[in-house]
Amino acid sequence: MPVPNRPRTLLDRAFFIGLILKGLDGVLELVGGVLLLVVTPAQIGAFAQLLTQHELSEDPHDFIANSLLRLTGSLDVSATLFGAVYLLVHGVVKVILVWAVLRDRLWAYPWLIGFLLVFIAYQGYKLVVAFSWGLLLLTAFDVFIVYLTWREYGIHRARRGHTASEPAGV
Repeated sequence: MPVPNRPRTLLDRAFFIGLILKGLDGVLELVGGVLLLVVTPAQIGAFAQLLTQHELSEDPHDFIANSLLRLTGSLDVSATLFGAVYLLVHGVVKVILVWAVLRDRLWAYPWLIGFLLVFIAYQGYKLVVAFSWGLLLLTAFDVFIVYLTWREYGIHRARRGHTASEPAGV
């Protein structure tokens, strides 16, 4: 993945590791999307109950366990279908873009940046509506990956001799 005759820097390694993590996340989204298609909301609720049963027997007011039960208790077929489609589309796009960037397809860099920017904007909106440390960390990670992708894109374009006015090509 690194450019020949260029030392592997910490940013190069961070970019590669970040891409691998994004690709693995895409695969997990695909698995989750398929599971949502084949598992009913009632089965999800029963599984959540099984997972939280021990914790709630020790502390009936456990915030996380009760939140999980409330969330799964309000699921219906349309919500799980939406979740499945969302995860499947998001996962497929992410896996394809990560694969293409790892294969050094120049066209994929701007697409990956644009894809991540759309989700960063959405995550920013969600942070304003309902703040979450996890979502904040995910958003910061995505911003870092966008920066690294932009950096690598510039390096690869320069290596291939593209100027700003030329199309990137494949």
